[in-house]
This record gives sequence, structure tokens and C-alpha cells, in this order.
Amino acid sequence: MQDDVTVAEAAHDAQAILYKIHAAGTHFAVNGLGALAAAVELGADLALSIQGLGRWRPYSGRGARERVYLDPIDDHLTLDLIDESYNANPTSMAAALEVLAAARVTHDIGRVSRGRRIAILGDMKELGPEGLRMHAAMADLTAMASVDVVHCVGPLSESLYHALPSSKRGHYSATATEMAEMLRGRLDCGDVVMVKGSLSMGLAQVVAAIRNMGHARGAEAE
Repeated sequence: MQDDVTVAEAAHDAQAILYKIHAAGTHFAVNGLGALAAAVELGADLALSIQGLGRWRPYSGRGARERVYLDPIDDHLTLDLIDESYNANPTSMAAALEVLAAARVTHDIGRVSRGRRIAILGDMKELGPEGLRMHAAMADLTAMASVDVVHCVGPLSESLYHALPSSKRGHYSATATEMAEMLRGRLDCGDVVMVKGSLSMGLAQVVAAIRNMGHARGAEAE
């Protein structure tokens, strides 16, 4: 698994096959395997199906990744944004944090000198009476050890905020609007930033705020 590619191996008719997903994460590889299995069951050509799978890209809000250019001239002054703002549950949150933990950051180009893995996490809805406990439990996920800063949005995520070690606590806000308004001074060149929460938390506002920090490059600016 690399920043934007996952290569996986499976078996079909006792033969090993390799397939590639243009997205980082074991969960994408598992979903891709399911798609290939369905294609074979329907009689599609496996080789062509693998090629088609390799052309797939994650959709906005579901793992899409993009580079944000923070300087209008210097192409090196960038941060990477992972948009997971469409949905969240404990399983998908753990998977997304694993992707963030494995992401490569860039050092010595920003104010803080070392690139950081930053998570901006909103509430996971519809978890019932165990919701607060499930949010706090995310602080103990193995992937959290490799995340440098966690910003939390929403009343349920406040329990996660207080469960985190003080060294990882970023900012807590009750709403996505508040979080979007305070982000500019808290992100820097070299960072990888992942935004994830249930759709009703409105974290698309946060994604838009980060995207708006950037400058168009090349043909985009014409």
C-alpha cells in the first residue's frame, strides 16, 4: 500500500492474480476483490475486469485524495487532502485512520519543519447508547499511534478528544462551520490531512475550506 495505490494478490482457479486499486487501504482492496468475484460470476473476462478496476478512482467524500498547492509559485509547498467526509462508522473510521497512518508526509518545507498526519474527525451517528464509548475507544486504535494531531467535531467526538493524549489533541469544535473557520493557521506544507465523519455533520465544509487554501496550477489557472 502506497499513498494512492494498493496492490493486492488473490487466487482464481488455483492461480495467483494481482490487481491494483488507485486508492490506499486494505478495505478498498477487499471491495475490489468482491467486484472481481461478481464480474467472474457474471461471465466477464477476468483480465479485462482487472484492467477496469485499475482505472477506478474513489469518489468525493469516500476516500478521494488530492494535492492542495499552498503557494501560487512554489510547487513544493503543498499538503495532501483525503476526503472521507461522506460517512463514518467504527469500522470505516478504523480503516481510514490506517490509511492516514501509512501516508507519507514531507519534512522541512513548512513552518513546523516536519510534515504531520492530521485527522479531522466528526461524529459517527446512529450508534445508540454506546456512541460515546465507541468514540472514546478510537483513541486506542493502533493507527492512532502514527497520527500526529486529531481535531474533533461534534458532541460525540468530544469524548474522543478527551480520551486522546494531550500531545495529539488539536482543536475541538461543536460544528463543522466552526472547525472550517479556524483551520487555516493550523495546517501547513508537508501535512497529510484526512477529514471523516457522518454526512449529517457537514464536514464537506471543512474539505472545502482546506481546498480553498490552495492555488490553481498549470492548466487549471488558465
